[in-house]
Amino acid sequence: MVNLERIKAETATYFRVLDETAILRHHFRHADDEGSLWYFENVPEHGELIVIKQAELTSAGRLHRYCWEHLEDEYGGLTDQAIDPEEDPMEAIPAEEFQQVWMR
Repeated sequence: MVNLERIKAETATYFRVLDETAILRHHFRHADDEGSLWYFENVPEHGELIVIKQAELTSAGRLHRYCWEHLEDEYGGLTDQAIDPEEDPMEAIPAEEFQQVWMR
């Protein structure tokens, strides 16, 4: 039988460790077709850029934030997919821009 609480706890721990031990961070922004802006904070892990914080600013002005402390809610959740700047339509942004949205 699958223990969903254990899986959720292990997932949160994985992202928390990445967040707390990261030396290098990358930040990206993406605009989707519905007018929302997506912000990502990523850290390198085994040759990939893993998303550790994600914020969606909707076209209606609502902000949804996801990280190890809040993995998901009824609006969405922290992606489990690595970011590939060569493949994904993302724009690199300064850390300050990400933080300004994150702390909003």
